[in-house]
Amino acid sequence: MALDYYATLGVKKDATAEQLRKAYKKLSRENHPDSKPNDSAAAEKFKQVQEAWDVLGDAQKRQQYDTFGPNGPQFHQGQRRAGPGGGPVDFSQMFGGGNVDLGDLFGGMFGGGGAAGSPFGRQAGRRGRAAQGENIEAEIEIPFVVAVEGGTQDLQLDKAGQVERLSVKIPPGVSTGSVIRLAGQGQAGLGGGAAGDLLVTIKVAPHSYFRREGNDLLIDVPITVSEGALGTKVEIPTLSEGTVVITVPPGTSSGAKLRFRGKGVPDSKTRVRGDLYAILKLVLPPGLGAATRGLFEQIAVAAPHNPRANLW
Repeated sequence: MALDYYATLGVKKDATAEQLRKAYKKLSRENHPDSKPNDSAAAEKFKQVQEAWDVLGDAQKRQQYDTFGPNGPQFHQGQRRAGPGGGPVDFSQMFGGGNVDLGDLFGGMFGGGGAAGSPFGRQAGRRGRAAQGENIEAEIEIPFVVAVEGGTQDLQLDKAGQVERLSVKIPPGVSTGSVIRLAGQGQAGLGGGAAGDLLVTIKVAPHSYFRREGNDLLIDVPITVSEGALGTKVEIPTLSEGTVVITVPPGTSSGAKLRFRGKGVPDSKTRVRGDLYAILKLVLPPGLGAATRGLFEQIAVAAPHNPRANLW
């Protein structure tokens, strides 16, 4: 059964060319194999959308379609109409004998005559030249927080000498090297062929104090020797939820990690967040006066300890 191309694109028969184009791009993105892998229904819908656009996206093909309908002969090239007994019909007998040129018969309706001017000749030639447009590759650098939390990033693209500005949707959890595919945003197709895709490679800018390991976020937190020895509470930032207070237990050494569950990077597939680790770093005062030095000497005598004992 022939497709109703207007119904396939979800538009009315009097839709404008711009309305057709928007419907085609929307359905192509929704049903593209990269968006819905292993979905046979989406793959079939994608194929039908391309077929509908191949006809309705071309003004002359659309005119022929509107005239003859989905079962018109120009949409069944290579087939011959069956006669009453199931065999092929002799068109010369149908129209009074002699040689009938189908281009002469229908050509006047479309401003051309003969085989060269017939809708069949033009349709066949155009369909033979139809080709999908080339993909375009681009790279954008995005802020660290956008890579983690998601958002949008503007992209300036040069298409055939014309500058086009796009807003690229960034999903949460992307990393440097991730590729975002924008269906139908590549080079235009030839002869009614579908447009290519835009492949955007992501580069994540470094953060001033956060760093990432897989889906975990790490931040270095400097503390004094006294805070490490006696314990304290320290306020630290999170990436997107303001600040939190951490408790440093007494006797904490430099390099200790304190974990905050679920405050890391969302997994790009499961959306489950990793953790945030505060890594404590003991920092000595910039200068030790005689009095301070004397206090450390007293500590060394009162609490002798060799952290390297039996280490190697």
